[in-house]
Amino acid sequence: MQPATERLRNFLQYIAVKLIDDPAQAQLKVAELAPKKLRFKLVLAPSDVAVLIGRNGFTASAIRNLLKIAAEKEGVQVTLQIHSHEEEAEFLAQENAQ
Repeated sequence: MQPATERLRNFLQYIAVKLIDDPAQAQLKVAELAPKKLRFKLVLAPSDVAVLIGRNGFTASAIRNLLKIAAEKEGVQVTLQIHSHEEEAEFLAQENAQ
């Protein structure tokens, strides 16, 4: 599964970097939830989150569709989450509190 994960990661990274204003602050995290099931999480600056989600979520929806199509070719299921650094910190704090 590693080569497929790397190809999908590179694909998503290429798309995201082209759309956001501050790629230096961007983080792309990958988690294997089950065999052939991946979760990608983009953690961005707040202004970049707005850009990547787009008006009415159309940009994020298009990115998710492209990622799912690429993943289907690899025989993998994927999900994509887009968060700001602040939201990610809150999520991690809640996770650690449990």
